[in-house]
Amino acid sequence: MQSQKKGILCPNCGKLISSDEPACPYCHHRHPGAFWKRRLRKSRFGDPVWIVNIILYVNIGMYILSLLFSSRGIGLGLNPLTMLSPDPGSLFLLGASGVELISKYHRWWTLVSANYLHGSLLHIFFNMMALRQLAPFVIGEFGVFRFILIYSIGGVIGFWISYLAGVPFTIGASASICALIGAILYYSKSRGGTYGNALYRQVSGWLLGLFLIGLMPGINNWGHGGGILAGVLLGAVMGYSEKRPEMFLHRLFAYIMIIVTGFILGGAVTSGVLYRIAV
Repeated sequence: MQSQKKGILCPNCGKLISSDEPACPYCHHRHPGAFWKRRLRKSRFGDPVWIVNIILYVNIGMYILSLLFSSRGIGLGLNPLTMLSPDPGSLFLLGASGVELISKYHRWWTLVSANYLHGSLLHIFFNMMALRQLAPFVIGEFGVFRFILIYSIGGVIGFWISYLAGVPFTIGASASICALIGAILYYSKSRGGTYGNALYRQVSGWLLGLFLIGLMPGINNWGHGGGILAGVLLGAVMGYSEKRPEMFLHRLFAYIMIIVTGFILGGAVTSGVLYRIAV
């Protein structure tokens, strides 16, 4: 009696195929039935809602820790721009970035950690609202794993460019969020047509808003511009779903970025707690 073949979802394109296929007949992904590849696909990190929520929770958690670590107290005035502001010392402990912090203390890892720190309640509120609006679109058009790479690597590049420009002290998720805007900008121009042109006009409104915000003192425009440029380049290099499906390498590098980010933030929090206990 012939054994019944087991159906699985291809870990690359998500189509239903036989588990013993040497390559997916739809996307030609090799050895789709390999156990470890199927385990990667089953991970919750493949769920767009989960990954966006995780980013939100990590940002909020780091913000609360920065307030708790503040030695001089937190800003409780009526100025909305400085309300509930952690002090620079707590932000330094948790991984703020900048030219002096990198050049003098060799804290290159802050290119990652600074993306998850914020200077006030208003700062984190607007950044997380922007993330909520932009992330679903980028996930829908690029896929969740390419979204992770655009968000994570785009933020690192944004802070790296601001370091090259000599920005002394910087924090915030805006570099990563600007990378999402850059990816949408590339997608809208690449796709073209009625939908692409309408989307381009919409994202142009975001760019205008960034320009106006950039006129305020203390705004890291180098990080914003670097994030947008990174998003355009990453979108062009990796492509979007209408051109090509997500590849296994996208998944692999996305998991690497998740692990690296978790390791860096965990180390920053641990060292910060130990320091506060010691003093």
